[in-house]
Amino acid sequence: MVRGRRKKRAEARPEPPPGPRARARKHEREDEPSVDKARGSPAGLARLLPGVLERLGRKARVLLQLGIRCGAALGLAAFVGILHWIHLTTLFENDRRFSHLSTLEREMSFRNEMGLYYSYFKTIVEAPSFLEGLWMIMNDRLTEYPLVINTVKRFHLYPEVVLAYWYRAFIGIMNLFGIQTKACWNVTREGFPREVESCEGLGDPAYFYVDVIFILNGLMVGLLFIYAAYLSETQVGGLITVLCYFFNHGEATRVMWTPPLRESFAYPFLVLQMYILTMILRTSNNFRKHYIALCLANVAFMLPWQFAQFILFTQIRLSDIIAARILRYADFDTLMYTCAPESYFMEQVAIRDVFGALTTNTYLRKQLLEHGELVFHTLQLLAFAALAILILRLKLFLTPHMCVMASLICSRQLFGWLFYKVRFENVIFGILTVMSVQGCINLQNQWKIKGEFINLPQEELLQWIKHNTRPDAVFAGAMPIMASVKLSTLRPIVNHPHYEDADLRARTKIVYSVYSRKSAKEVRDKLLELHVNYYILEEAWCFVKTKPGCSMLEIWDLEDPSNAASPSLCSSLLQDERPYFTTMFYNAMYRVLKVNREVDYIKVL
Repeated sequence: MVRGRRKKRAEARPEPPPGPRARARKHEREDEPSVDKARGSPAGLARLLPGVLERLGRKARVLLQLGIRCGAALGLAAFVGILHWIHLTTLFENDRRFSHLSTLEREMSFRNEMGLYYSYFKTIVEAPSFLEGLWMIMNDRLTEYPLVINTVKRFHLYPEVVLAYWYRAFIGIMNLFGIQTKACWNVTREGFPREVESCEGLGDPAYFYVDVIFILNGLMVGLLFIYAAYLSETQVGGLITVLCYFFNHGEATRVMWTPPLRESFAYPFLVLQMYILTMILRTSNNFRKHYIALCLANVAFMLPWQFAQFILFTQIRLSDIIAARILRYADFDTLMYTCAPESYFMEQVAIRDVFGALTTNTYLRKQLLEHGELVFHTLQLLAFAALAILILRLKLFLTPHMCVMASLICSRQLFGWLFYKVRFENVIFGILTVMSVQGCINLQNQWKIKGEFINLPQEELLQWIKHNTRPDAVFAGAMPIMASVKLSTLRPIVNHPHYEDADLRARTKIVYSVYSRKSAKEVRDKLLELHVNYYILEEAWCFVKTKPGCSMLEIWDLEDPSNAASPSLCSSLLQDERPYFTTMFYNAMYRVLKVNREVDYIKVL
């Protein structure tokens, strides 16, 4: 009985419905003869063809729409890139009338370390061959005489090497086809000589150098549009980022005023690196090409700029400077940095704006945790904000990243709740309207900047050096003028504006002791140990200070308290430089002192 009931219960149990695979196999068994029979017949092909065509049509429409979107994005990127390039060249020309300057004036307009970097480009360009020029800057005796240094490695001159090669190749090709690359004319001006030759066009080395930098940064804004559009998943977000960048242009970059600086070459590759990293964080299936591209972008970012590694790892080489800010620690080197205007603390108003932009609601914080790329960008923004608060010049990293983050207002993932309540178009129009009020004022203020570079005292100094000193005469002086002496006269120098090397800092400290309270004999002896023949004294450095505690005397009183009661050596040299120095040249700004050896001033006496 039990067995019968179990058997009956088993027979009564309903059979489970066949799964998809079982149904497919059953269908295949039932239709197998007809399919096999019809597979090669025209009627069978006719039944299959509409389905195939429909699938191909759907895929073609998807690819066409994708191609249209990609084409539109690339077109907009190209447009904003060209617009930024024109904007940069216009601001640069308005500021110094670069097109009407002589070769010497253009070189003088590259102040401080800019002139130092450009000098190596000039060396390769003017060398008999590219390889000879490269050898000359890799075995350089002019920059830190009498040392022989590899300036390519020391100063990260890889952009100058590439640009010099491109320039020589460009000139060679143009000459081969007989194409004119520049136009020259005489310009009448103040000072002597009254007329100077000025050349315009890519055939002029300075023009070529600056134009390539502006083109690169034009491409950077095009990439910024693509980057922001990808992050926000809408091209409107990309346009908002570009508008934010233009409206805050003076806070986002300084390439239009200082083209040769290292970040002018490096920052575009940081934008590329963050864009690639965003794709890797957002996409689950990453290909090897993404990681290769990320590595190449990192290398391209790090090669031109010695501080790139600190940005990449969001770490502080400027630890001494940060210690000076936080711990109130100060010595000669930190004061040389922190007394510069670009190292001032960010204004309090700007700090409030930064923290206002960083405040988010609970829903947004929840969304950030669910999206790795958004977490990355938020943390990166916080890191840039911290650096910008500590050192003003690093605001140039914060502002563009805030522009990128502004594109997220168009993200429906983050702000979909807002778009359900109000129309998306109304929100964007309102944001753009508010932005454009102050943004247009900022742009107009930039366009109003009109100037013309002229520095007759420095030109007189450089001309005197070129015509009245030996080619191997060694010079020392303040860092800014040393770069110009090296660039325009090719005379050896013992110090320069690239202040990151420890040995160079020690040399500069000796050179700047002229502005201390030390004795003239002690300073003279130290200069002779550096093989200095001439010292360029600038009267302004004796008295001028940018803020309390930052005049040269105040810095030296902190560094050398034992001589704090002694008179200023600089003031003494301006009154009577003998017997340890002899004035060879002077004008309204500069005084060239010959550093006398014992035998020299014995003859004078």
